[in-house]
Amino acid sequence: MSVVVITGASSGIGAATARELAGAGHQVVLGARRVERLRELASEIGNAAYRRLDVTDAADVRGFVDWAVASHGRVDVIVNNAGVMPLSALDRLKVDEWNRMIDVNVRGVLHGIAAGLPVMRRQGGGHFVNVASIGAHQVSPTAAVYCATKYAVWALSEGLRQEAGPDIRVTTVSPGVTESELADSITDDDAAEGMRTYRAKTIPAAAVARAIAYAIAQPAEVDVNEIILRPTAQV
Repeated sequence: MSVVVITGASSGIGAATARELAGAGHQVVLGARRVERLRELASEIGNAAYRRLDVTDAADVRGFVDWAVASHGRVDVIVNNAGVMPLSALDRLKVDEWNRMIDVNVRGVLHGIAAGLPVMRRQGGGHFVNVASIGAHQVSPTAAVYCATKYAVWALSEGLRQEAGPDIRVTTVSPGVTESELADSITDDDAAEGMRTYRAKTIPAAAVARAIAYAIAQPAEVDVNEIILRPTAQV
């Protein structure tokens, strides 16, 4: 079974992916800022190691991946999942929140790539799973910056797929409305109200975790380039 590093593993898609993959026998290595959440999750699922991780810090991500390699001998899969979504209309000028999304959603993925790519090349193989969003494919009011960051994840993934070499797989997972804590970071009242309506129909985070598990489970010569999944009722 594989050694799988998961960022943003303390809740939502990250936690669900940890449960799904650990249940399938994979060794999961969990990273997030909320260590207590990670401790509880690791205790629940077993077959898991965890460590505090700030994906906006390149050195911290590199240390995290190196620690996983030192502990388990290799890293087969990196799930770049950490993300934030403080939506607001552009004219609200919430520049700090824009920068936070860029730091976590874009730089966080780049830091995961920078830490993992040399390891996977030394090993002669590996798999990046980058969690984007349906926002990588459609833009809606209040979500311009968020969608831009997720389009960046899609573009980075496609570039990585072309450049990484024939032994490294790259999968982009673009979920639609999913049960998670992402909307909790919205500070703008209008955006928060709109999101309550938008999130009336959701899919469970476990559905996204199963999609990730499917991509990982394919034989080495098969690269599932992208998975888009959303609620049947989502327009």
